[in-house]
Amino acid sequence: MKNDKRLTALLVLLILLLIGALYWVVVGLGESPEGAEQAGHQQLELAAEPVGGDFTLTSKAGEVSLSDFQGQVVLIYFGYVFCPDVCPDSLARIAGALEQLDEDQQAEVQPLFISVDPERDTLEHLDHYTRWFHEDILGLTGDPEVISDVADRYGAAYRRVDGDEEAGYLVDHSSFFYLVDRDGALQEILSHGMDPGELAVALQDALAWDEQAEQ
Repeated sequence: MKNDKRLTALLVLLILLLIGALYWVVVGLGESPEGAEQAGHQQLELAAEPVGGDFTLTSKAGEVSLSDFQGQVVLIYFGYVFCPDVCPDSLARIAGALEQLDEDQQAEVQPLFISVDPERDTLEHLDHYTRWFHEDILGLTGDPEVISDVADRYGAAYRRVDGDEEAGYLVDHSSFFYLVDRDGALQEILSHGMDPGELAVALQDALAWDEQAEQ
């Protein structure tokens, strides 16, 4: 039974990755983004000691603060729409993990995708992109200075890497899942290499831990 669940999780991940790879072809966001056709970029390590904390950014629907999700477990990922490799992989893992939660558990988890490329990631692009993986994933952006501050507080690193004029640029960035508890405190930093089943268990553990703490 355990092997069957693991096989199912891997199949879900594979399907979601295929969907992500076909995203630009099937749905499209206009012209292909500059930099999206370059080879995979470098993944960075955590930039500093993470402290977390509240923040306010913008979604397609308007301003969003971390504190808006008080009472829920929040899963944060920093990336960008035009990322050619690790971002679609990580979003597919998040989507796969959510699908392994029951309906009540899903309602208590809010995934956030914070853009580190505000120059190109419009609100429409972010909303379209994140919902392609899962309707519950909320894409956020903001002024570069605000994003930089949020990233610093969570230890997320990123840097623009310019290519030639035709290829455009990529954004090297760290790749971690940030698990925030119901009180808005950074609880754990998880490797993006976790498979959907492992990530689902981490979310379930966070939900259970918070419930026990409330008793």
